[in-house]
Amino acid sequence: QVHLVESGGGLVQPGGSLRLSCAASKSLFSINAMGWYRQAPGKERELVAGISRWGTTKAADSVKGRFTISRDNAKNTMYLQMNSLKPEDTAVYYCNANYGSDSVDYWGQGTQVTVSS
Repeated sequence: QVHLVESGGGLVQPGGSLRLSCAASKSLFSINAMGWYRQAPGKERELVAGISRWGTTKAADSVKGRFTISRDNAKNTMYLQMNSLKPEDTAVYYCNANYGSDSVDYWGQGTQVTVSS
């Protein structure tokens, strides 16, 4: 079992920045991939950004150039730096990690991000 704990969400004005963190209970050296997802009210959960075992990253078109995913293997922590936030970025953000040869998915509990003036 792997536990993921997100932090860093909150209320921010449009144009502001936040950094989300996801701390894993298991070493990131054994991941297949990790990612940040978000779910807004009435909408399906969507992938925001992902990072592979080798550090290759990808991001949704809606956040490219504004959000950056990264990880610190020594701290077993993944980050999402969010800049130039927009009201449409408001959602619950979830951390996801896929581990092992069985490709088991683990999820954090979510952290609320609200962008509003």
